[in-house]
This record gives sequence, C-alpha cells and structure tokens, in this order.
Amino acid sequence: MRINILGCYSATPRTFTNPTSQVLEIKNHLFLIDCGEGTQVQLRRNKIKFSRIKHIFISHLHGDHYFGLAGLISTFRLLSRESELHVYGPKGIKEVITLQMKLADSWTNYPLLFHELTSKESELVFEDEKVEVYTIPLQHRIYANGFLFKEKPGNRKLNIDAINEYKIDKAYFKKLQQGADVVNEEGELVANEEVTYAPSKRKSYAFCSDTAYKEDIVTIIKKVDVLYHEATFLERHEHLAPKTKHSTAKQAAQIAKLADVGTLILGHYSTRYDDIEEFRQEASEIFKKVELADDGKYFEF
Repeated sequence: MRINILGCYSATPRTFTNPTSQVLEIKNHLFLIDCGEGTQVQLRRNKIKFSRIKHIFISHLHGDHYFGLAGLISTFRLLSRESELHVYGPKGIKEVITLQMKLADSWTNYPLLFHELTSKESELVFEDEKVEVYTIPLQHRIYANGFLFKEKPGNRKLNIDAINEYKIDKAYFKKLQQGADVVNEEGELVANEEVTYAPSKRKSYAFCSDTAYKEDIVTIIKKVDVLYHEATFLERHEHLAPKTKHSTAKQAAQIAKLADVGTLILGHYSTRYDDIEEFRQEASEIFKKVELADDGKYFEF
C-alpha cells in the first residue's frame, strides 16, 4: 500500500505548496483522492501514469478539493483516453463538471461516469474482487465525506513441501487457496491449515478531510492501518476550528487514539504556519506514531 501526497495544504495554492490531492495505490488500483488545483502537474512531477487512474473520489465541493478535476478530465480527452473514468462525489459534482464541458464544447471521447453521494450514513460506494471503499460522513460547512479503503481477504498461500508430503493432486490447489480441506491420493482428508499458510494481513486506509472533530467516525475507522486526518490548526488557534469546521493536530491525534489506528498522517495545514513540524509535536503528545504529509512525499506500508 503506497500513498503519494500531491498536495496537502488548505485554502489557496502557493508557489511551493498545493491544495489537497493524493493517490492511493492498493491491490493494483490507483485511486485519486481529491483533485485540487495543480493536480495534473503534480501527477506528472511524481511520475504517476494518468492512464492507471480509473476512479476519483471527491470529498466535498470546496474549490481546494476539486478545482483541478475539470482540467484533468479535459487532459484525459486530449490524451485520447478510451477507458472509463468513475468520479465519486457529492451531489452537484456532475452538474458543475458537465456545465464546463458543455460551454467549452469539450465532451469526453471516453465514458465519464458520475456516482453522486447524498447519504449521511457510511455506505459502500465501490467494490471489486480485491478492494472495497466506504464513505466516512464528516462534519464540515457543506456536505462532505471521507473514504475508507479496505483490502478484501486474500487467498491462502500454498505450502508446496507439505502438499507434496501429503500427496495432494494439483487439481485441488484452488480449493486449498480458498480454505477448503481436501482428500489426498490415498483417500485421506487433509486439513487446510496443514498444507497452506494464512493470507497476508488485509491493509486499510482512511482519508478524513475536511472535518471538525467528530468522534462518531471512530467506529468506522477502528483499527485501520493508516489514517490521514486533517489538522488545519494548531491548538493555539483552536478557537477557529468550530466556526470553520476544521480540526487541530491535537484533535486529529485524539481521533487516532480512540480508533486505535496503526499510523496517523496529518495534513491540510493552514498556510499561516511556517513550520509544520509543530503539528507533529502537538499530536505526538497524545498519539505516538505520527507522520506529516507534505507535497511530493510518499508513504509505503
């Protein structure tokens, strides 16, 4: 599981910082999460293949989280894309994007599919044989969701030495991988755990931005491997958090601790701060395993 941070600062882009956008690589998927201004430039700068992006998840309709989307969709067209592109986001995302394409007479030459979200409860929005994605209802000034990405259980791994010892025909390999007990060449029933290894631990990633402190998301993100949680403010500016519906680094750490997550990644910093290391220091007083997002930085788990 790899997370590429393309942008992680709040509000407006600057010459040296970018608004929110990141790419999650998991089980051979490349999911784009949010698409602030400059996303396609950052994709190129980080050498991420445009053609591998087939699903884009937009948290909410504030510009620093989606103003780059129309440009990226247009670029896909210019690159003669043919494969489907799925966009998941709040109701209204289809209207705002298609209006721009209509007025520019720039309809895509590939299937562009919108999945508009309205539920205030967590719901499954994407699923295939390897990954499932759920919404995480957030508390912001407008309707907003985070996203929970979870690997599905993998197949068990074959212990070839044990299989040969128990004289099991290779015709049963698939059943063994699926967890079944099988009969060997001598007519004996062989327990699955005797000839296979457990599958790799399932990985999970939760993206939570933008949001005020919201404890009821804890049940959704409980024990995720990695939590990205917005930390717009430091504690000395906590008074700004309720009115803007954002969080402090301390509050992000409190959520991470309550949810017992593996690693907390902080991001969405206000540009009023000169040193983002202060965010780590504040959060680490409550939750020990803290990482700082930064533009162009990536994490592997």
